[in-house]
Amino acid sequence: MLFMTIAMSNTIFAQTIIKGKIFDSISKEVISGATVSDKNHSVVSDASGKFVINTKDSILKISSTGYINAIVNVAETSVAIGLQPMTNELGQVVVSANRTAEKRSEAPIAISVISKQTIEDTKAQRLDFLLNKISGVNMVNLGNEQHEMSIRQPMTTNNLFLYLEDGIPLRTSAVFNHNALIEMNMTAAKSIEVIKGPSSALYGAEAIAGTVNLITQAPPAFTAGYISAQMSNKGYKRADAQIGFNQGKIGFIASGYYANQHNGPIQYSDYHKSASTYRLDYHIDSNTTWTNSITYVDYYSDMYGSLDSAHFAQKNYAAQKFFTYRKVYAFRGRSTIAHQWNDHSSTTATFMYRGNSVIQNPAYSIASYHAGGIAANSISNDTATGNINDNAFHSYGVYVQQVQQFKFLKSKLVVGSSAEISPQRFNEDFIWVKKSNGNYVSYTKNNPDSILANYKTLITDMAAYANYDFTIARGLRISTALRYDAFEYSFVNFLTGSKITGGPSSVTNYHKLAPKVGFTYNTGGIGFYGNYSQGYVPPQITDVFGKTNSTYLKPQNFTNYEIGGWFSLIENKIYIDWSAYLMNGKDEIISVRMPDGTSQSLNAGRTRHKGLEYGITYTPSDEWLLRFSGTNARHTFTNYIASGVDYNGYQMSAAPNFFGNAEVEYKPHYFKGFRIDAEWQHVGKYFEDNLNTHSYKGYNVLNLRVGYAKKHYEIWVNALNLLNEYYSVLSTYNAGSGYNYQLGDPRTFTFGVSYKFGK
Repeated sequence: MLFMTIAMSNTIFAQTIIKGKIFDSISKEVISGATVSDKNHSVVSDASGKFVINTKDSILKISSTGYINAIVNVAETSVAIGLQPMTNELGQVVVSANRTAEKRSEAPIAISVISKQTIEDTKAQRLDFLLNKISGVNMVNLGNEQHEMSIRQPMTTNNLFLYLEDGIPLRTSAVFNHNALIEMNMTAAKSIEVIKGPSSALYGAEAIAGTVNLITQAPPAFTAGYISAQMSNKGYKRADAQIGFNQGKIGFIASGYYANQHNGPIQYSDYHKSASTYRLDYHIDSNTTWTNSITYVDYYSDMYGSLDSAHFAQKNYAAQKFFTYRKVYAFRGRSTIAHQWNDHSSTTATFMYRGNSVIQNPAYSIASYHAGGIAANSISNDTATGNINDNAFHSYGVYVQQVQQFKFLKSKLVVGSSAEISPQRFNEDFIWVKKSNGNYVSYTKNNPDSILANYKTLITDMAAYANYDFTIARGLRISTALRYDAFEYSFVNFLTGSKITGGPSSVTNYHKLAPKVGFTYNTGGIGFYGNYSQGYVPPQITDVFGKTNSTYLKPQNFTNYEIGGWFSLIENKIYIDWSAYLMNGKDEIISVRMPDGTSQSLNAGRTRHKGLEYGITYTPSDEWLLRFSGTNARHTFTNYIASGVDYNGYQMSAAPNFFGNAEVEYKPHYFKGFRIDAEWQHVGKYFEDNLNTHSYKGYNVLNLRVGYAKKHYEIWVNALNLLNEYYSVLSTYNAGSGYNYQLGDPRTFTFGVSYKFGK
């Protein structure tokens, strides 16, 4: 138990009014809905964490779901009480499972949480250092925060993952970007929740293989914050800052960081990023809170591309492209009103805006040849081709949700609706690229420009959903969910339609009804769950209008069957969770060779994904933490003939049959403030091509993290890839281009310091 007493200078006699504030001892956020009890009665903290109790007792009990109970010996009429979050996973509270706070043990899904404490201890430069601790997750670092993802899928850039911030998608549907997590501000994170498997019944499109929800930090109970700086021996520098306060009805917090990479291990690999988030909470009254936040991200990276087999074998990190780049500008704003009508009813309404632009001279397009209006005889051995493109959109949205609890079957109903309208535009210009000694050294544009694409699309999405949970027997709870989405793409092509410039102007519509049903059963620290769910994604703008008018395409669909469970042993010192799944994909969009020899996009692909995910956590004492997470999976083609090649029965490329992560952490009592952590990351063997003719052995990486905190100060050293393993995070093979390797991080030492201020 946690004992906290503030200003114990007086003794309470007779009936006394005690005023106080409840807050999270790690994040410093206020805790609403906490129960404060004496021997005879109890009160509940309001939206700003405040409570008032009239009592004769000097001892109060404070409890809140997800926190360790506290017994406080009160000797003042004004107190501040910090509650310690539960470290036992069964006691965790999640918000992504059904869009409201609920116990992890009552969520019939595979969901994992990266806590605030883990974020603070890891001192991660990138999100993959956090997400890869979770079983079933293999986030692939492509350099400079660029990434691919693997959750119940191979390592892929496909639009099978949904990225959220406080439950709202980072990007609009139909304009997926596998690098979308670049647009997150890590400094603003309170926690990160990951749902594995389809969750389209609540979150809609792209919530297929996995959903990542970053929960942002709320204003602290008292004025507090920190500044930190770190640098590595490989040219990486970063500064973070955060400050927040609560004063009267107003709470405010600002979080941000600036990162810079210069002269890294690979030539032409510099980048910089600035990210900032500002949040203002206004407690209109004890039951109503108005929350406003904005986030801005400015990102630039050299695009050095992958290494070919010769460069990789020779450990030659010389660049072959010297002008390719990626720029990202992302702005998000939201305004939310939350009102608690009574203990059983609440309503939230959110208004949202996004402004986003990705401008790039992509390395992966260099050496491609675009026919149509460009003379083939102008290409020589010293010349290649490429493009510069700009994909931008704005989004305006409204989200409304009602939560109603009933005594009947201890049930809870969540209903909501949303509407988004997103004007999107895309421009692409042709460039000539000059080659010299096998390298791509410069580029020029035609005069006048040769425009490859110039179009705009108005994307609308109207949705409604409902989630109903109820208890039918002691420990047995049923969960049902259903969502309906209706999309419309109004496409305007400013060029004459062709296989280069895209299809003609047109309007197309899509709709989808996605169900989900599951159960949880808990008894004596042991629990089980099962669910049936569907995930879907409508065709992307480029699928429908990229080369021809493909308005006949349907949404891709995935059906998932899943069971899992958890249990605790030895007084909760050992915690084990597991999940087994079978997910079938159909109507997957692939390029099919037609009888006349041309290729056309069709809903003709089927795949099967099955696996076992498991995690073990052992805490023999509050000094030690031992953790292991593992994933065994198999991803295969079941009906897949693309461009005349039959892949049926083959395993999908870039799909390890096993990957895992293990960690040992020690925080000794005799050396208060010191921590040391060793982490092992393993990715097993996988095929580099879909015909399974070439394979990559995988890799093992050992990370060591050491830190020491005293009073307001902290220092740390992170030794990443301590044994200096030489490896590729992603290896592919293509009969035309050969092998391509994405270089993994070499041994890197990062030194950091921070200063925390406030209570």
